[in-house]
Amino acid sequence: MTAFEIGLLSFPILLLLIFLRLPIGLAMLICGLGGTWILMGGTAPVLAKLKNETFSTFSSYSLSIIPLFLLMGQFASLGGMSQSLFEAAQKWLGHRRGGVAMAAIGACAGFGAICGSSLATAATMGQVALPELRRYGYSGALATGTLAAGGTLGILIPPSVVLVIYAILAEQNIAKLFLAAFVPGILAAIGYMVAISIYVRLNPGSAGSSERAPYSERFRALAAVWPVMLVFFAVVGGIYFGWFTPTEGAAVGAAGTGLIAWINGGLNRRTLIGAILATASASGMIFFIVLGAGFYNSFLALSQVPQEAAAFISGEGFNPWIVMVAILVLYLLLGCVMDSLSMILLTIPIFFPIVTALDYGLPPEEFAIWFGILVLIVVEVGLITPPVGMNLFVINSMAKETPIGQTYRGVVPFVISDLVRTTILAVFPVISLFLVRWLY
Repeated sequence: MTAFEIGLLSFPILLLLIFLRLPIGLAMLICGLGGTWILMGGTAPVLAKLKNETFSTFSSYSLSIIPLFLLMGQFASLGGMSQSLFEAAQKWLGHRRGGVAMAAIGACAGFGAICGSSLATAATMGQVALPELRRYGYSGALATGTLAAGGTLGILIPPSVVLVIYAILAEQNIAKLFLAAFVPGILAAIGYMVAISIYVRLNPGSAGSSERAPYSERFRALAAVWPVMLVFFAVVGGIYFGWFTPTEGAAVGAAGTGLIAWINGGLNRRTLIGAILATASASGMIFFIVLGAGFYNSFLALSQVPQEAAAFISGEGFNPWIVMVAILVLYLLLGCVMDSLSMILLTIPIFFPIVTALDYGLPPEEFAIWFGILVLIVVEVGLITPPVGMNLFVINSMAKETPIGQTYRGVVPFVISDLVRTTILAVFPVISLFLVRWLY
C-alpha cells in the first residue's frame, strides 16, 4: 500500500474507534501513532515524536488562552452574572409573546461574551432560565430547544475557545477572528428571537408571558449588569486598542470576573477550588484532544492526503462554491456524531489546504477569516443537531420531565435559523469582514 492509501484507510478506522466509544482524543492518537509507525517502518521516530510533540503542545503559549477563558466562565457563573443578565432581559422582553424565551436568548448572548464555552453557557443559563420558563407556561419543547440553541452563542460571540483553536491551526490573528465573529454572533441572537416569535404564533399554547415591568424596574435591572459589560469591554476593548494581547486579555477577564464573584459573595475558598478543578478538568480534556489531533494530522501530512486532495480538486476544475457547500454539509453531518472541538481539530488541516487552493475572490487573510466564521457557525449548528447534539443532552438532563424527542422537535426552528444565517454569510462575506477592514 502507498502512503496515500494508508492515510485514506485511517479515516474509517478512526470513525470505527469513535463509534466503539473510544474518546476522540485517544482515537486520533492511536491512528496517528499507528499510521506513523507503519509509514516510518519503526518505533524510534514514533517515540521521538511522542516526546517532542507532547512537550511542545502542552507548553504552547497560544493554548494558554484556553484555561484562562474557561476559568473566566467559571467565575462568571459563581458571580451571579447569569442571573442578572436574565433578569434584565426579562424586564425588557418578558411581556411580549414568547418574551421570556427571547430573554433567555439575550441572556445567553451576554453570558457568551464572557464565557467562551457553549456547554458552560447552556448549563449555566439552563439553571437560571428553565424554572422561569416553566413558571410562565412554556412547553418543554420550546423551553429546552431555546436554551440548547442559546448555549451555542457561547462559542460564536467572542471570546470563543473553538475560534482560538481555529486561529492556531490556520495560523491566523485571534483578535481579527474575534472581531469578525461579533456581527454574526449578534445576527445569531436576532435570528433565534425571530424563530421564537414565529414559533409562538404558529403554536400559541406553547408560551406565556410575564407582566409588563415599569421603566424604572427595567433600567434598574439593566444597571445591575454593569459587571458583565465592564469585563467584556475590558477584555475585547483592551485587545483592539492594543493594550494587551488576547492571552493577556483572557488573564484580565479571569481576574476581573474573579474579583466580581468575590465581591458578590459567590467566591470563597471552597468555590475557588471547585472552579480551578473544573477548569483543569476541561482544559485537560481539550489539551488531550489537541495532542491526539496533532499526532493524527502529522501522520496525514506525512501520507500527503491533504496535499493530494487539494491538488486533485484544484486540478479537476471543480466550482469553488460546490466544494464549499460540500464541506459545510459534511460539517453538519459530522455534527450529528462528534463534538465541535474534535471536528475543528480533525478537519481543518485537511479542508483548509483544499479551499485555499481555490478562488473565492478574497485575499488569503480575509478568506481564512471568512472561512473560519463559516466553519464556526456550522460547528455551532452541530451542537444542536440530533441525534448527538451535545447541548441538547445538557439541557434535556436538566429538564427531566421533558422527553428527548420533544427537545429534538423544539430545536428545529433554531436549526432552520442557523441554516438561513449560514447561507447569508456565505453569499455576503462582507458581513463578517467589514469590521476587520474598518479597524485594520
